[in-house]
Amino acid sequence: MSRKWTAASLVGWAALSVACWSATPQQVQPKPVSESLVLTGGTVVDVTDWGRSAKDMPDAVVVVRDGRITDVGPRGAITIPKGAHVIDCTGKYLIPGLVDGFAGMNSQGQANANLYMGVTTVVASQDDRRGKIDFAANPSPHLYLVDSIGTTDDWSLLANKPEWAALLKETNRPAELTPEDTLRQLNETAKLGTRVLWLGHNLTAANTQWIIAHAHQLGLATYGEFVSTPYSVGIEAGVDVLLHMSRYELGVIPDELQRPLVDSSEGPAANTAYDYSERLPPTDAHLKRYAETIAKHHAALMPTFSLYFLELPDHRNLWKEPAAAVLDAKNMFMPSNRSTGEIDYPIPSWARRMPGAVQRYEENDQRKKADQTAMRLWRINETIFSAMPHYLAGSGASAFGTMAGISLHTELEMLVRLGLSPREALAAATNNYSVQFGWNELGQIAPGRRGDILVVDGDPTVSIWNARRISTLIVDGNVVDRDGLLTSKK
Repeated sequence: MSRKWTAASLVGWAALSVACWSATPQQVQPKPVSESLVLTGGTVVDVTDWGRSAKDMPDAVVVVRDGRITDVGPRGAITIPKGAHVIDCTGKYLIPGLVDGFAGMNSQGQANANLYMGVTTVVASQDDRRGKIDFAANPSPHLYLVDSIGTTDDWSLLANKPEWAALLKETNRPAELTPEDTLRQLNETAKLGTRVLWLGHNLTAANTQWIIAHAHQLGLATYGEFVSTPYSVGIEAGVDVLLHMSRYELGVIPDELQRPLVDSSEGPAANTAYDYSERLPPTDAHLKRYAETIAKHHAALMPTFSLYFLELPDHRNLWKEPAAAVLDAKNMFMPSNRSTGEIDYPIPSWARRMPGAVQRYEENDQRKKADQTAMRLWRINETIFSAMPHYLAGSGASAFGTMAGISLHTELEMLVRLGLSPREALAAATNNYSVQFGWNELGQIAPGRRGDILVVDGDPTVSIWNARRISTLIVDGNVVDRDGLLTSKK
């Protein structure tokens, strides 16, 4: 993201880092039930072909056994196993469990909020804004791990291992690892269960190309959040995802602004580059050509619009959501104000000694500038959308007012506002992950897929809001007490 840290934003964060530390990445999941679970009478919603197909199956029968879907078909074509637990879903709609493609999950409260909102898989990052992943949370969504690659990083999944601690330790300026160390890091993080590699700001073009090629040989997905590497290089190298709408607009900057970023991915040169890209008119021909390049090379976009949700029009106070009851603001980076639902922007130290009116003016001025930046970025994304690239849904929770589980749904709302149909937005949080990454264990209600299913009370292809109306939550073939998730500890 292009937002910058302030000294005030660091206060109290060290405590969270320690509290959320887990020495060994391992996931605790409930075991699938052995008896068959059968859902009858509901409509299975089709989310294939990037949400362009619409072959829904009404009055369907879905059979789940040992955590996997074994049979799906119309009533009369599927035999219901003897002794099965049968749930009548007549008049309801069945959709796959949702995937949040980029988020933290640093507490039991965040795990519960995700599940309550139907997020059954989190592509989980641990970083300086989201804290350490809580691998001990139980119950928990499935965790697909993200790790940084090829650069010093205190938050790498390997950073706590003695043989990596010194090599990955950050200094004042991030440093790239040697090709030998990068290859060793790639292999070792894959053994931990890492599914996604994050290619960060200071990676240069040659290393980016090398990492993408080797990652794909190991079946790992790649997220590009480039600064030093030109976006054209990463896209042509085959990066799977361009992450954050506040990053990938750098793909339109001219060469004279890109060259200084090779030596300095942060600082004045980067600020100039972001300012140029954010102020580029949405009708500019360079932006349209960039959008066409993204679509041509099949790099998916993960805008994480939710990180700007509170700065875009027509937002609401997310603390009023039922799932917010199990969330603790102490586990979030720059949470919104519980009473107003707005971000409280830190004011300069000199303003704190001034009258209240001056302090309010300073804060409102910061909010106005942030809102203007959000709208400029939104208009750029409207132009990029016109080239019809592919999208994946990720919330970025829990930073800048985003909330676990809740913000995946605001992401779906924003994708629809951008121009996707509700079905296409739903596909962005389900089967698009299967298509883009080959994660064929999730994303559809089909034989062989994991038994993560949401039974919802309204048609989500008519209104994406209906994806929130969950009447039955099923994870690994287990029916989860959804209301009970709101009474567990934070």
